[in-house]
Amino acid sequence: MVYNTILVETKEKIATITINRPNKLNALNKETISELHEAFKSLEQSTETRVILLTGSGEKAFVAGADIAEFANFSEEDGAKLAAHGQELLFDFVQNLKKPVIAAINGFALGGGLELAMACHIRVASENAKMGLPEVTLGLLPGYGGTQRLPQLVGKGHAMEMILTAGMITADEALKIGLVNHVVTQAELLSFCEDIALKIVKNAPLAISKAINAINANFKDGENGFETEIKSFGQSFATKDFKEGTTAFLEKRKAQFTGE
Repeated sequence: MVYNTILVETKEKIATITINRPNKLNALNKETISELHEAFKSLEQSTETRVILLTGSGEKAFVAGADIAEFANFSEEDGAKLAAHGQELLFDFVQNLKKPVIAAINGFALGGGLELAMACHIRVASENAKMGLPEVTLGLLPGYGGTQRLPQLVGKGHAMEMILTAGMITADEALKIGLVNHVVTQAELLSFCEDIALKIVKNAPLAISKAINAINANFKDGENGFETEIKSFGQSFATKDFKEGTTAFLEKRKAQFTGE
């Protein structure tokens, strides 16, 4: 499929989505959010993809925020619909994707950009990356899950300070508070993320999918994460991957998982 605002490339079962609006510092607009949804949906269904990397074009920005011009004149009702639709179409969709998504944060990740990175399952930042949620400087608050995911990742105190001050933090500061998993040089960023992806690719796809779901269950109201884990653990025994994994272990060879 041909996209206007993103690029998609797949090799060795790893798909890379690049948000490609360099003149706008890869800011999210309606078209980009829609195209990202379609790309993630397609890759989730693809048997040729087991891990997805998400990054921005150029070396300045991952995603520098939302395209403010699109909603500057919105009403209260319009604003609520914007947040609800965006969360459903992209941010919640990414968080609950059955395949792992690694954010390669190659520069500014601000507002909706940081919210998108937080929806990913793993985050790696380049040394020049800066992150923040500046919405209160516009008379808004984060609307794509930022007030919920940031405290889950870094704790209430750090989240309160970041959101209420609208301040940016460096990659090293983000690493210190647990917002990102790793910090590497700009030149190493994609290859480092690919190395993580290759480690994931070797493992059982169905087990990975169920693990993502079980981990997310811990943060969902009305869902008991332990019960989800127990049910998923039991279901794993009915898969061909379980049989292959245990047989390979006993035969002292590498498993060849098919995702069945």
